[in-house]
Amino acid sequence: MTFEEMKHRVAAASALGLLLIACPSYAQTVAAAPKESSMTAQRQHTTSTSAGPRAAAEDTAIHPFRIQIPETELVELRRRITATRWPEKETVADHSQGVPLAMVRELARYWATDYDWRECEAKLNAVPQFVTTLDGLDIHFIHVRSKHADALPLIVTHGWPGSIIEQLKIIDPLTNPTAHDGNASDAFHVVIPSMPGYGFSGKPTSTGWGPERMGRAWAELMKRLGYTGYVAQGGDWGAFVVDQMGLQAPAGLLAIHTNMPATVPADVDRALLAGGPAPSGLSADEHRAYEQLVRTFKQVDYARLMASRPQTLYGIADSPVGLAAWLLDHNDADGQPAAAIASALNRTTSATGELTRDEILDNITLYWLTNTGVSASRLYWEYKGGFFNAKGVSIPVAVTVFPGEQYEAPRSWTERAYPKLIYYNKVDKGGHFAAWEEPELFSTEVRAAFSSLR
Repeated sequence: MTFEEMKHRVAAASALGLLLIACPSYAQTVAAAPKESSMTAQRQHTTSTSAGPRAAAEDTAIHPFRIQIPETELVELRRRITATRWPEKETVADHSQGVPLAMVRELARYWATDYDWRECEAKLNAVPQFVTTLDGLDIHFIHVRSKHADALPLIVTHGWPGSIIEQLKIIDPLTNPTAHDGNASDAFHVVIPSMPGYGFSGKPTSTGWGPERMGRAWAELMKRLGYTGYVAQGGDWGAFVVDQMGLQAPAGLLAIHTNMPATVPADVDRALLAGGPAPSGLSADEHRAYEQLVRTFKQVDYARLMASRPQTLYGIADSPVGLAAWLLDHNDADGQPAAAIASALNRTTSATGELTRDEILDNITLYWLTNTGVSASRLYWEYKGGFFNAKGVSIPVAVTVFPGEQYEAPRSWTERAYPKLIYYNKVDKGGHFAAWEEPELFSTEVRAAFSSLR
């Protein structure tokens, strides 16, 4: 199902009152938009053909958005899962050949028989969602304003193979900190966009939508929402986006926070790319980070394929099980498939916010229902820059190092990479999908990271 078809099937939000709690210019923009109550959204999905300035005639209105997947789509999903043609079992006892057959078969069994997408749909519809056109492309986003005065506006960007579902559990701790052992002065207004080609955002039909362009679009989004001063946060691809925002330094951006910092010095980066030994003179923490990066670069064949031939991934658009296996087969510090994801497949509930099987399937199902497996993959093709190397960001930066990340950035490298470092902390749990894995800890870190800007 295409994004356009999805848009024509989506029922618009009926409660205009949700919009009027926004800042004045935002409320004015929304109030000027065509009223959408029980009617389906009929806006045309458009895509610009260059990375240049927004066309003068671009629709800048902000439209309410509500998810309502037709039941026929869910029936078809279950039919396709059940009809999967399975390969033989792997010939090794470990994960070196990919996601094990038994793991995927058990996930597929549950997906087809017991999993309920409507629960995820209800969670998404419980928060205010909108669509607006940025640089010619429809961008879907969540926008939750805090009830607390002087809340700090924050835009949070997800990564791959994630989505806005990654951030759902941090919304309340950030917007309502007094209910989560925080103070009213810790509050944020939270904006969470779906990246182009992901979720309910538009799919680019031409090249140019990399992290650099996203950074400019996010700055325009925050301006359109009426925020004259704000901060930005990101992990995985979101970390690339906030680094680019830091380089662009748009008016109003006060600082960024990253949980996947780009800190690797040039000489170390050259040694890594050459596959050589670590440069001499590294401290113990730096040498450990080097070895972690060596391991990481041995586990990213999925990224190399998406960076070179994303269009070839037709199977993930045709087979739900193929899509699920592809989205599972990425790495973290503790394994490939990522240990945090693999362990979640055996967890049905969590009282502390840890990942569960249903949450993993929520994310995979979102990819399936929006048919964004291939469009999301193109981001790897679009980006031509370095990955963990220092980028030259000169605005204030905050960094949290999670132990399950691709590498644990040493303070020494971090201080060199981000000369205006305002916060650095290493925590004792959590990994690559920190907001998803450890939402309370992650939220505590974001509060602390930006406390000096209050």
